[in-house]
Amino acid sequence: MTVFSVWAPDVSRVRVRVGSSDLALARDPARAGWWTLDVPTAGPGTDYAFLLGDDDRPLPDPRSAWQPDGVHGFSRVYDQSAFRWADDSWTGRQLPGSVLYELHVGTFTAEGTFDAAIERLDHLVRLGVDLVELLPVNAFNGDHNWGYDGVCWFAPQESYGGPDGLKRFVDACHQRGLGVVLDVVYNHFGPSGAYAPMFGPYLSEGPGNSWGSSVNLDGPLSGEVRAYIVDSVLGWLRDYHVDGLRLDAVHALVDRGAVHLLEELTVAVDGLSTHLGRPLSLIAESDLNDPKLITAREGGGYGLTGQWNDDAHHALHTLLTGERQGYYADFGSLQTLSDVLTGAFFHAGTWSSFRQRVHGRPVDRGRIPGYRFVAYLQNHDQIGNRAAGDRLTASLSPGLLRVGATLLFTAPFTPMLFMGEEWGATTPWQFFTSHPEPELAAAVAAGRRREFAEHGWPEGDVPDPQDPQTYLRSRLDWAERDKPDHAEILDFYVRLIALRKATPDLSDPRLDKIEVTHGDHWLVMHRGSVAVAANLATKPQRITVPGFIRSVLLATESGATVMRDGIQLPAESAVVLALA
Repeated sequence: MTVFSVWAPDVSRVRVRVGSSDLALARDPARAGWWTLDVPTAGPGTDYAFLLGDDDRPLPDPRSAWQPDGVHGFSRVYDQSAFRWADDSWTGRQLPGSVLYELHVGTFTAEGTFDAAIERLDHLVRLGVDLVELLPVNAFNGDHNWGYDGVCWFAPQESYGGPDGLKRFVDACHQRGLGVVLDVVYNHFGPSGAYAPMFGPYLSEGPGNSWGSSVNLDGPLSGEVRAYIVDSVLGWLRDYHVDGLRLDAVHALVDRGAVHLLEELTVAVDGLSTHLGRPLSLIAESDLNDPKLITAREGGGYGLTGQWNDDAHHALHTLLTGERQGYYADFGSLQTLSDVLTGAFFHAGTWSSFRQRVHGRPVDRGRIPGYRFVAYLQNHDQIGNRAAGDRLTASLSPGLLRVGATLLFTAPFTPMLFMGEEWGATTPWQFFTSHPEPELAAAVAAGRRREFAEHGWPEGDVPDPQDPQTYLRSRLDWAERDKPDHAEILDFYVRLIALRKATPDLSDPRLDKIEVTHGDHWLVMHRGSVAVAANLATKPQRITVPGFIRSVLLATESGATVMRDGIQLPAESAVVLALA
C-alpha cells in the first residue's frame, strides 16, 4: 500500500492519477494544507501524478523520489528500504584532516553515469582522497546540465542512474573508505520543470536572486517550505547514506526569522548524526565572509561544519596567473596570500573595490580552526565561469602548477581538487545545458553571452551552452592520465597528499600557529617544525629560512640547494622542509 500525500494549501481539491483512474485525496485533519489518500494497489514501481483543483493537467509530486521520464513526467513510487546496502561497517568520514575531490557525474566519464564513475574510484583511493564531492545530482531538465537547474529536490537524475544508481555509487565509495559529499541547491528552482510552486507558496513575493525568484523562507506559510528543505537534507543523508552536503550559495537564502534556516539545518543534521552514529557535515558556499556561519551554536553561530573559501582561491589564482579583472582586482600580492594563510579571509571588514563597500568580518584565529575553510586552486565555478572553461593548465607553466598545489596542500585549510586537476588535465570544463524548449535554450545562451561581455570576454569566445559539443568537450580524457607529462604531475600530487597526511604539522588546523614571511617573488610559511618555501620568480633565488634545515621533505623541481641560512631554489619552484 502507498500513502499519497501532498501539501497544497490553496486549492479546492486534489486528485492523484494512478493508471487510468483519478482518485480524490482528502484533507488531512492533522496537518493544515495537506491532502492524503491510501491506495492499496499502488506499490513500488507505480507511476502517478497529482491534479490540482479542476485542472486535468497531471503534475509530478513535489517530493518525488523517482522521475524516470524526466522532470516533466509522472513520478514513480520508490521503496527506500528495498536497496541492499553493503556498508554496515562504515563509520563515516569527518571533514577535519580530509582531502576533497569535486566531480561532475555527467563529465567524469564518457558514459556520464554513477556506475561508470564507480569504475574510477580506485584512482581516487590511490590519489589519497577522503571525500568525493558530487556536483548536484537531483533531477533537472534535459540530459546534460551542471546540476544547478535542479527542480526535484528529492529525486536523483535518471540519466545518471536514478536513485538506485546513486546508492550503488555511495555504497561503492564506502567500501573503498571514501566518504561522499553531495552538492545541493535550495536557493532557487531551475527554469523548467519546477512544478512545486503550483502546489503552494514555495517562492517568495519579494526580490529574487541571480537565478530567479527566491525561496519563501520567512513569508506566509513558509513553515512547510522550510520543512520541505529540511526533509530533503535529511533524506540525502539518511536514505542515500551520504556523509555531507555542500549547500549552494547560502547568501541567496533570504531568511529574516529569529532562527535562520542554516541553524535549523544544523540542529536537524546533528540529531540525525547522533542517531546514525557517524559524522555528518554541512559545508556552505557563501560570499559573505562571515565567520558566524561556521561558529559553533554555543558561540552564537549557525554551527555549520565548514564553508568554501573563495578568498584562498583568489589569492592563489591571481598570484600565479597575474589576472586582476572583476572580483580579482584586490588580490594578487604576496601580502594578500599571507593574510589569507594566517587569517582565512582577505576581505575581513576591509574595502572591496569590486563591491564598492566594506566587506566581511575577521576570523577569530584562536577559536575557529582552519579545517572549516575548504580551499582550492580550481573548482567548477572558477573554471566553468570562464568564457572558454579553461583550466590552469592553459595559462600556467608546470612549475607554477606545482607551486600552487604545494601552497594549497600545506596550508591550514581543507584542500579540494577539481576532477582531472591531479594529472594536469587539458580538457576544458564549460557551461552546458540541454533544455528541450527552444525559447529557453535561446534565452540561456543569450544570457551567458551578456554575462561574459560584462567581464570583458568577446562574444565569439563564449561557447553555446546548448551545443552538444560544449558538453562533449567538457568530459575528462582519462587517456591523458597515463601520458608521461601527466603521469609525472599525478605522481607529484600523490606524494604531496601523502606528505600532508604523514606530517602532523601540515594537518594542524590552528590558524594562530602559522607564520608567513615574503619578499621579492618569494614566500616562506612556517608550520611548527615544517617550513614551506616558494620561489615564484622566473629565475633562481636564494631564500632565507630561519632555523636549521634538517631535510627536504618534498621539492617541486630538482636542483634545490640547502645552505647555512636558507635555500637556493630554481625558478618557479617550491620545497617543503623539515626544521630542527
